[in-house]
Amino acid sequence: MELYSIASGSSGNCIYVGDNQSGLLVDVGISMKRIREGLIQQELDFDQVEGIVITHEHSDHISGLGPILRKYQIPVYATEGTIRYILDSGKMKNVDTDLFCVVEPDRSVKVADMEVTPFSISHDATDPVCYTIEKQQKKVSVATDMGTYSDYTVSHIKDSDAMLLEANHDINMLQVGSYPYSLKMRILGDRGHLSNDRSAHLIENVLHDKLQYVMLGHLSQENNLPELAYQTVKYELEQLEQWKDIGAKLSVASRKEPSAVVTIN
Repeated sequence: MELYSIASGSSGNCIYVGDNQSGLLVDVGISMKRIREGLIQQELDFDQVEGIVITHEHSDHISGLGPILRKYQIPVYATEGTIRYILDSGKMKNVDTDLFCVVEPDRSVKVADMEVTPFSISHDATDPVCYTIEKQQKKVSVATDMGTYSDYTVSHIKDSDAMLLEANHDINMLQVGSYPYSLKMRILGDRGHLSNDRSAHLIENVLHDKLQYVMLGHLSQENNLPELAYQTVKYELEQLEQWKDIGAKLSVASRKEPSAVVTIN
């Protein structure tokens, strides 16, 4: 099983989970061209994408959806509120609406040979969720766009073999940056985004002996830096004996280009 970030950041998100035969996409917030190029880098194509799971309706998660569905008959999985918002947006003209499949938080669905479980998150969207994906006793979690997390969040992702978790902003960079005050408060609020520090604390809460890989994602272009996110989280984790003992790897997903494939052993 593989976790492959084609793009992850405030300007667009698309994650592939599967293997070299088939898989699914978590969000399609970049152009169809970029997604195809990312798939081709791993000798994949849209014909091998068995499903698209959508976390929420913000443009950096769905901007490529219309073009993809007009060309490929790929089923789309999202909550009822998210689907309604997408269809009402007027951007799905000439798209077969039967491709949309409603999912409910905490109820698993089968996508190809994978078990996909949505779970609710705290974000300023209609009905947002994130996902865990399981196959052959291996588990991947993709969890971003969370203003906060709870024991409920931890319960869903705590036994993952690999995970992509949000490290959206550095609090100081955000506070002294050029964003208007209202936007700063939105990002810092419980329905905004996780900071580097909060991301580190979430990882601390989900550590277990079989965790192999943590990828930091959804970094802000204006209020974070890849090296800053990496060093902030790495410092916090290196204070923990358990992190040292399990030997899990930490990396940062790129905003502009595909990241190295994470293969779960």
